Amino acid sequence: MGNIVERLTTLDYIIVIAYLVILVVIGYRASFSKGKRSDESLFLANKSLNWSSIGFNMWGTNVGPSMLVAFASIGYATGIVAVNFEWYAFIFLFLLAIVFAPKYLAAKVSTMPEFMGNRYGDSTQNILAWYALVKILISWLSLGLFAGGVLVRQILGIPMWQSVTVLVAFAGLFAFFGGLKAIAKVNVFQMILLICVSLALTYLGLEKVGGIAALYEKTPKHFWNLAQPASDPQYPWYAILLGYPVSAVAFFCTDQSMVQSVLGAKNLEQGQLGVSFIGWLKILSLPLFIITGILCYVLYPGLANPDMAYMTMVTNLFPPGMNGLVIVVLIAVLVGTIGSCLNSLSTVFTMDVYVKKINPKATTKEIIKVGRLTVIAGCLFAIFVALAIDNIKGLKLFDVFQAVLGFIAPPLSVVFLSTVFWKRTTKKAVNFTLSIGSIISLGIGVCYLWVLPSSKYDFWPHYMVLSFLIFALLALLSVIISLADTSPSIYKINEEHQANIEKPTRRVWISFGVLTLIMIALYIFFNGH
Repeated sequence: MGNIVERLTTLDYIIVIAYLVILVVIGYRASFSKGKRSDESLFLANKSLNWSSIGFNMWGTNVGPSMLVAFASIGYATGIVAVNFEWYAFIFLFLLAIVFAPKYLAAKVSTMPEFMGNRYGDSTQNILAWYALVKILISWLSLGLFAGGVLVRQILGIPMWQSVTVLVAFAGLFAFFGGLKAIAKVNVFQMILLICVSLALTYLGLEKVGGIAALYEKTPKHFWNLAQPASDPQYPWYAILLGYPVSAVAFFCTDQSMVQSVLGAKNLEQGQLGVSFIGWLKILSLPLFIITGILCYVLYPGLANPDMAYMTMVTNLFPPGMNGLVIVVLIAVLVGTIGSCLNSLSTVFTMDVYVKKINPKATTKEIIKVGRLTVIAGCLFAIFVALAIDNIKGLKLFDVFQAVLGFIAPPLSVVFLSTVFWKRTTKKAVNFTLSIGSIISLGIGVCYLWVLPSSKYDFWPHYMVLSFLIFALLALLSVIISLADTSPSIYKINEEHQANIEKPTRRVWISFGVLTLIMIALYIFFNGH
């Protein structure tokens, strides 16, 4: 197939350079504009984010480079089933906006460990802080950077170490100098760009196929069903129904990288509308990402590797002069994901470890310095692990991402759900779930992925079913420990925080109400084919 560099024209280079200049200007203005305390700007954007910035930033964090490749690959092989990972999310985004966000903002916290620390003390905060750091480093930074490196290697034909080094250095600049505010401003521009370029690719593909009706006629009918039969080996309906919620609660409601945008909101209403907005944006995943793979199935059947579907479409459909846009979009999704993750890593380590344990009397200048040093350390660690992952052969990126999250998620989902919905949950149960529960969950995950891999041993259930079973086990143990505790240490309501909790406004209810109706209609329409 060759690489895109060989086909670049002068116009392509102009597009790339213009994009980089615009990106730097936006980042510079957001980083060095006058505002409040510098540490607030670095970590929570001076509490200045509106709903559009929050929605685009959360979406930019969510739309990693793996999505461009993996969703097209799944579309090529199985149709639209992967869109469940986007559309099913609206329930858990609603949970974040209506249940969790009011409590987070009322408590005026900077991190998720701080929120739990307010309820159960320093030991809980410490355990969750280190758990969050490992989660960000492995499941976000390293795997995300590896996926980006794979895509860059496909596009530019350069070695992996060069790909990941350049990518993480560029993304790290925004987290280092500008923090959340710069990343959020940049992501608004980048996600609009991503929508335009992805729609252009879809349009060109549809035009070549002969339109939507022709595409439907030339593909297997089951390609257009969101719910696949129980006998489906890859994505049976029950696995998605049971397993996805476990990951979704941990991902959307408790993950620092996702929630941090909401914590930086001007007020609760803007935060809730921003969460609703990402639900609306996720509807676009079908035309932007999945359809690309289905179009490739019709136009270029018989690919040796479905993972090449996205690049096959780009290489064959984009005319000279538009290839620079592909490089631009790649940079966009990487800066969005990696930049947000570095900022979250910096926030958790600085606020929950450095300020809480190492230097409680740290000045603003010292806090900013440690935050920026954490960004540098995160970049170096991510490069090292991404290169190590590259030596593991036969990985299917999307399934690995989902499986890793599926084994990290159960302890977090149990702890946050039980804390919010069951007042009898004790400190002992929370700490057990976060420590011993995590060892159980991650230990099963290591066995599933490496020691006794599911590809060789068929006794394993689907990884999403396995995630649900672990969640159920840990939830049961948490209840038993809480009830058996003879001297329970439970959360006592903070009257000040309770008084700060606001109710959703009419605009918020309308936004989520209409979104819910549309999602129900989409699930009805895309089944029964």
